Amino acid sequence: MKSYFLLLIICSFSLQSFSQIKAVTESGDEVVLYHDNTWKYLNDSINNNKNIITNNHKFETNKKSTFLVKSKTLKVGVYINPKKWSFEKNPDTEAAEYSFQMKNEDLYGMIITEKTQIPLLSLKDLAVENAKEVAPDIQIDKEEYRYVNGKKILMIQMSGTTQQIKFKYFSYYYSSDLGVVQLITYTSLNLFKDYEKRMEDFLNGFVEF
Repeated sequence: MKSYFLLLIICSFSLQSFSQIKAVTESGDEVVLYHDNTWKYLNDSINNNKNIITNNHKFETNKKSTFLVKSKTLKVGVYINPKKWSFEKNPDTEAAEYSFQMKNEDLYGMIITEKTQIPLLSLKDLAVENAKEVAPDIQIDKEEYRYVNGKKILMIQMSGTTQQIKFKYFSYYYSSDLGVVQLITYTSLNLFKDYEKRMEDFLNGFVEF
């Protein structure tokens, strides 16, 4: 069963639960308004992320990941190894469409799909800002562009603390004309090195069809 702090983490990534409001200034610039009365330009990420590198390694689905969990919202899915991972479809009232758990392990995943069209870097900014609601010390440890099964995604690893527990995210973010996808794995920070390869194998199951 997921612990309370991990349930909070899940909620933090929902686009539906964002407390920010998008607006347009008189000069036509898009801004994000936060609940604490602060704001910033929505396209700030374009200027702040010019140095995100592209990893030219070829990322593909693991051959043992044979079962496709399909989204009902977008034409995307994730191939999983059914011997290693269990999954369940969440109620429509929850943010994540599906939740995943590595069997008998403290490693979790979820996929959030939205038809809202959001630029990839703006999606990153919104996800990070929303994560701060749960973990004020959230920080990006690593980020890069990858091509996963032929699709350009943004890989982000983040860490933070909530309820005095340190945790780690390893996630893929994808945006297209059809909408956006957040494919997220997470565990406690002390277990990350043990789980990192298995997290990456799970993420590399992402496909658009």
